[in-house]
Amino acid sequence: MITALSDDTSRLRATVDFVTQQDSESLLPLLLPGLDGPELRALVERCRFAHAALLVFPVHALALEATLAECGLVTRTPPQPSVVVRERLALRHRRTADDLDVRILRPAVLGRDGHRRTVEVFALTVPPGSDLEEIAALELARHDEAHVAFEVQAPDPLVLRGLRASFAFHGALPDGGGYNPHENGTVFYFAAPTTSRAGYRRIELYAPGDHRCQLAAHLADFHRQQPPEALLRLLTGAWTTQALATAAQLRVPDAMETDRAVDAGALAGKVAADPDSLTVLLRYLASLGVVAEEAPGSFRLTALGALLRTEGPGSMRPLALLYGGPFYQSFAALAHTVRTGQVAFEYLFGAHHFDHFAADPRLAELFDQSMAANWRMFEPLPTHPVLTAAARKPRGATVVDIAGGNGELLSRILAAHPGLDAVLLERPHVVAAARRRLGGARCSYVAGDFADVPAGADVYLLCRVLHDWDDERCRDILRHCARAMPADADLLIVERLLPTDNSPSLATAWDLHMRCNVGGRERTADHYGRLLADAGLTLAGHRPLPLDGHVLHARK
Repeated sequence: MITALSDDTSRLRATVDFVTQQDSESLLPLLLPGLDGPELRALVERCRFAHAALLVFPVHALALEATLAECGLVTRTPPQPSVVVRERLALRHRRTADDLDVRILRPAVLGRDGHRRTVEVFALTVPPGSDLEEIAALELARHDEAHVAFEVQAPDPLVLRGLRASFAFHGALPDGGGYNPHENGTVFYFAAPTTSRAGYRRIELYAPGDHRCQLAAHLADFHRQQPPEALLRLLTGAWTTQALATAAQLRVPDAMETDRAVDAGALAGKVAADPDSLTVLLRYLASLGVVAEEAPGSFRLTALGALLRTEGPGSMRPLALLYGGPFYQSFAALAHTVRTGQVAFEYLFGAHHFDHFAADPRLAELFDQSMAANWRMFEPLPTHPVLTAAARKPRGATVVDIAGGNGELLSRILAAHPGLDAVLLERPHVVAAARRRLGGARCSYVAGDFADVPAGADVYLLCRVLHDWDDERCRDILRHCARAMPADADLLIVERLLPTDNSPSLATAWDLHMRCNVGGRERTADHYGRLLADAGLTLAGHRPLPLDGHVLHARK
């Protein structure tokens, strides 16, 4: 038997004390650790602490009135039916909503700051001996409906999007919500971050009025977190890769505009595709944000989709073709790598990926283009202090890019530092592409291997090279660099670093990719430090770069 009355009384008193003691400025940083400064002030201006809520279990209506009175709570309006909480309870306990009589009361309390707030009381009537006692017992143990709420001031779509984004940035996850037609209000629930210090696991944003468009986006985020849907989305990730690769292969983005929509039928004629199938593809791409459906069957290219154009600033089309082509095929043999430790690409194609690409001019060009398409990772590199100091040397300085691809990185360094000279070391067929890219402007070329690293330069670069190889080969490469480097030379290494605390990182995904497709691996900073030490070099430090990259600085 649930002793609801006595337990409800103590919990209500504790809730009243909490509501009287807190305000928006003190409560928000407790709920969202790390929130401070201008962002905190912006949130305080847009949403005010309105109430704390709990679910109680009276045996009948008179028992509820007695409990409220004992806690000094007075309500002048009759209880209203609860829509959101009733549906949440029904879903959680696999009951029909009609079986659950859940009501809302909002008795007012006065905060220490002089502002009126409320204690939001959800009351589930639990007659003695009914099968609802089991629900009450579980809810008392879990406190799933206890939450704190903030009322949004002057809500509009932009404000609600901004608040949802701020909550998500600080670790609050969508946790359901709904529209209550009885009071014309929209509720957005969030699960508080695990680091929250407020004692409540749930947060509510309450927006007066009907905001079901924003609610739909919020609920979509919530459902994506549910295990069955989340797993299904993960399992269909390959479909996303192929949809993007297909759009790039058919040059669909090249035939679209970002400032006006085009009919799918007309677009199909431009790219020689089946109209119905292309429409289905475009609608899927719209769900990814690659295109936007302005009207039924009419699509506009977004800024994200523009990155898949053949030409244009920052084109990532080569990456789409590579990841949706040879690497996509080899990932189908990932189980072989995991079982044996062998490279799936070599198992599938019969050769190391460098050799396989070199034997096919089309693939070789695609690979070089895809490496250049990752330029965002090293975009800040030309301003690194080592390169800036080298450019200021009165006698001039030379930079050597080891395995520098088609010269994308060197071109950016030379553009930033007109006083530098450069040397690019690459395989013969790649040197030809680099000559076309760079010409003869302050750059000379060496066709060879790592054993051919030229001596006597001021700065040496290894950009996304070491992760292609196992530790022993990395030591060999670094020893070649150390032998070529004068005593005062610097070595800059660009790689993704594996996190040491299991935090999310692109390096974790690339570690799997490298093992499956290349035979290499990503490493931690300490791991690179040990490899450098084995080659007679010292890791002087490292700095973050975009796309989870880092630049490591080494010296003799």
